[in-house]
Parts: sequence; C-alpha cells; structure tokens
Amino acid sequence: MVTLAEVARHAGVSASTVSYVLSGKRSISARTRERVERSIQELGYHPNAGARALASSRSDVIALMMPLRTDMYIPVMMEIAVAVATTARGHGYDVLLLTRQEGPAAVRRVTASGLADAMILMDVELDDDRLPLLREAAQPAVLIGLPADTAGLTCVDLDFVATGALCVEHLAGLGHREIAVIGEAPAVYERHTGFAERTLEGLRASARELGVRLLHRPCEVGYGPTAATLARIFDERPGTTGFVVQNEAAVEPLLGLLRQRGRAVPEDVSVVAVCSDQVALQASVRLTSVSLPAEEMGRRAVDQVVAKLAGHGEDEVVLLPPRLTVRASSGPAPDRSAPTGWGTS
Repeated sequence: MVTLAEVARHAGVSASTVSYVLSGKRSISARTRERVERSIQELGYHPNAGARALASSRSDVIALMMPLRTDMYIPVMMEIAVAVATTARGHGYDVLLLTRQEGPAAVRRVTASGLADAMILMDVELDDDRLPLLREAAQPAVLIGLPADTAGLTCVDLDFVATGALCVEHLAGLGHREIAVIGEAPAVYERHTGFAERTLEGLRASARELGVRLLHRPCEVGYGPTAATLARIFDERPGTTGFVVQNEAAVEPLLGLLRQRGRAVPEDVSVVAVCSDQVALQASVRLTSVSLPAEEMGRRAVDQVVAKLAGHGEDEVVLLPPRLTVRASSGPAPDRSAPTGWGTS
C-alpha cells in the first residue's frame, strides 16, 4: 500500500505539504497542489479513512438507519437505500447502512463515535423514540417518513394522508360504496408506523366525506393469511366491490383468490394498490395504483442532509403529492340489480 511519505518523495515535497493538500487546512500554491495531486494519481494513493477523519473531523460518511423487519416489504426499502447510496456518492459521501432494530442505541452509537457526519432514518413511527436524541445531536439528520411531531426535524415522505384519500375518491367515483382495505401486517400498526397510520387516516376521512362504507383489516405476509383476511372481509361485508391494498405481498394472492371465488377484476371487483410501479405492472392484472416514489424520497433526503452539512439547510417537511395511475384493475361498480353469478366458495 502506498504511503503518504512515498507520495511526498515522488512529488518532491514534505509529508506535511501532502497532508495539507488532502485536508485543505492550509493554502498551497496551485503549482504544488497539481504536483501532489499528480503523484497521488500516478501512485494510486488512498488516504486512510480513520486518519483523514481525525485530521478533518469529517468522515465523509452518511449513516442510513434502515431496520430490516420481516413485516416490511424489503424491495421498496432497498430501492430507497440504493437511491440514497448513489445520490450520496455523487456528493462525495459513502453510506453506512445500519439494519439492526436498535432504536435510540443506533443514534447514540453514531453520535458518540463519529462514524458518520450525518444520519438518514427510515421506518419512522409516529412517536419514534429516536427523535429526542436526533434533536440534541450535533450531526444533522433527515427522516424518510413523518412522525406526529415534526418540530425541529427535516422530513421527506409521500403524502400518505392524501394517498389514502385519493384511493377512496377513485373507487367512489366509479360507483363503489363498499370498500375494504387490506393493510400491512398487524405489527406495523402496533408500532404506529407513520406511513401506515397516515394512509388509514386519509382513507377514513375520505370515506366519511363521500359516504362510503370502509372496512380495514391488517394482513400478515403469505397466501394463507391473505385468504383468511379476504374470507373475513366477505363474511363481514359481502357487498364489498372495491379493495385498497397497502401490502405488496398480498397483491398477487388477492388476485388469485378473487379468481377462485369467481369474481372478475375489474368487472365484479376493483382493486387499487399503494405500491411500487414494478409490483403494479408485474401483477397478473395490471394494477391501478398510487406509486411509491422510492427513488425520489432517497434522493431528496440526501440532498437535504448534504445542504445541512454545508450549513445552509433548513428544517422542513417535504410531502410528495401522490400520483394515481389508472390501469386494468379498476372499473365501474357492478350493477346490483343484475344477476352476478358470484361464487361463495
């Protein structure tokens, strides 16, 4: 491995001059800087990250706290993580990915150790116990998600309240008066995860306003839990003709189970999903959906945290407006006066 001393000898300067070129702590003439940089490039020198951090009080690392849970849809979370990493790289930062479910301990570890210059947090709960530490931390932070109290915080998220409302408005506009929501796993609501709670808030408010009957049922991951949830919905509300799905893992099982029951999509039952475009387009029936702007959320979070590191970022909440794309899974509510031939198996 090439050392700093070898770079200094190659460039014909002192080791301290090379160090000043790397850290930017002292003014170096353009000619000397060019000579040092040329030697660095020719020799393939890479400064030690730990030493560089000690010298500059910067690590050039952003910590991304993304707890991996079995009840969350990992592909979307990874899409956000990739967007964070690629955007950070464009700003000259690496990303430290923290996936354990550590809560406040992860924040303490980053702030106390100097592992990272800034933090981006995902899987945000309404009353997230990491927030008091973030508000006191020296390192800037950005949330991808929206807690109940955003004072002193910077957040970026899809407007999930508007998302829920938009789904109900679409189905109600097609004449559906009985709508069921197949939601995330029960644990997601037990944790009061922000995106799930806010979507439900928007669904319920819009249903009340439009005079629509709404039934919400959480659903565990898997074909069996989806079948049980669907059976429960039809037992409680046999007249259900519209479904809103906020559970990517339940999409394909739901479509298959509706076919088994003889309920055609969208002739007998309409389905609207809150999901990635990939899930919507690859489903057995192309889904009318509100897209999850994973890439944009990741990119905006990095831009915000980099602005804070540069000293000109302000605390703000950025809510991305939802976009509903109509595809093959939604249509007019069936005419109840005509025979349906629906099965009940």
